[in-house]
Amino acid sequence: MEPFQITPIPDTPKGKHKEIKHKILFFSPSFSSHSSSFKLSIYFFITSVSLLITLFQIQLLKNPLSRSHLLSITFLPLKDLNFASTPMDGNTWFMSSLNDTFEDGEAEHLLFPSPSSHHNLLCLSGRDRSNGTKNSYALAPRHSLPNGAMFFKGLTFISDSYYDYENLWHGLAAMVPFMAWHSTKGCEKPERWLLYHWGELRVGMSPWVKMLVEAVMMGEKVMIEDLKETGGGSFCFERAVVFRHNEGEMRMERKKMVYDMMRCKARAFCRLGSGGGEGDGMVRVTLLMRNGARSFKDERTVVKIFDRECGKVEGCRLKVIRPNNLTFCDQVKLMTETDILASPHGAQLTNMLFMNKNSGVMEFFPKGWKEFAGVGQYVFRWIANAAGIKHLGPWHDSNGDDQCPYNDNSKCFGFYKNGRIGHDEAYFTDWTAKVLREMRDYKLTEEYRYAQQELRARKCLCAS
Repeated sequence: MEPFQITPIPDTPKGKHKEIKHKILFFSPSFSSHSSSFKLSIYFFITSVSLLITLFQIQLLKNPLSRSHLLSITFLPLKDLNFASTPMDGNTWFMSSLNDTFEDGEAEHLLFPSPSSHHNLLCLSGRDRSNGTKNSYALAPRHSLPNGAMFFKGLTFISDSYYDYENLWHGLAAMVPFMAWHSTKGCEKPERWLLYHWGELRVGMSPWVKMLVEAVMMGEKVMIEDLKETGGGSFCFERAVVFRHNEGEMRMERKKMVYDMMRCKARAFCRLGSGGGEGDGMVRVTLLMRNGARSFKDERTVVKIFDRECGKVEGCRLKVIRPNNLTFCDQVKLMTETDILASPHGAQLTNMLFMNKNSGVMEFFPKGWKEFAGVGQYVFRWIANAAGIKHLGPWHDSNGDDQCPYNDNSKCFGFYKNGRIGHDEAYFTDWTAKVLREMRDYKLTEEYRYAQQELRARKCLCAS
């Protein structure tokens, strides 16, 4: 007798029980009588196996969770070194196998579960804080999670930032897309936040950034997950939204809406008014100083110039402030009462977002920034644009004896980055006088009065 062939058992669709028939094809055209008992044994063997398989399939349909140990769930590194040279381009090195979802005007993001994830849940493994390749991710059906996985209920906000969460403007850039998503998705708040930097777990953010997020979330505490309870094992999320490009492709109209919301919510959180001016034509100037890196070399002379020019403008008032010991609400209040903000380049300038629209900012840079800082020198111009504030120009110090000692220009920025800032008395005098006159003239217009009425009547997004 020549060999015979058995066709494979077809998969049984979920919810349907089909009769399973096995077709035996013999290659030999005829059989001798002594083979009959052998054939009968084969038939009973195949029938028994078929019955067992059918019963097992029915049991799986009745209890889907029993299938979890049969499914192979592949975990991939959170940080994909194949994209190490272009960590913020394309799919980025964070969850590199997954494509972003784009909504009109919004920052690109990942949502789980969703049609783009084939309705699978996001699962992570590991909580390494120094090597993102040791942390990993996978997608899994809800009924087939990895064995022993911890399950986080509710909505989780997950961020991966190329920068950090401690610097004010770096942290703000990472949080803006989440606040935009919150404002357009029924003002939904997350149960927890999960923060990554280069795929490495982070368990904190700047207190200033944290307070701003809590203000936007109507006082809801920012719960940053440290994953200690997972014991280093895997964990899955009932729902998760992931942003990994900061503001990414978000359009300026959406940014302006989010900045309006942040300004409004911060003032309400700190129990402040609308921020209107104190009388027609009053010009409120704040010199926000720094200590050490990027501070003025001759601070006394700089203050003298602003004080002298402010004294020449009716209704002008000058404050000289160091933000070091100010609380979050102190800073919101200070900016609410500022029409012109003058300060060296630095994170303290992020506070400008709390100023009224059409206020102005004067920014000062140390020597070397104009030539070697690249686009980083424009970050506060970008914030000003999003907040509806006028960036009144930078001043770059071009004087000083210090020369970059490196032939490689890429090293020169590090040499100049934290230098102190000189001054040009004639330029500072003319620039300050011009800025103060223009602000006073604007605050005497009907346009300004109308803007104040609109500001007082406006309600914050997601106010209830």
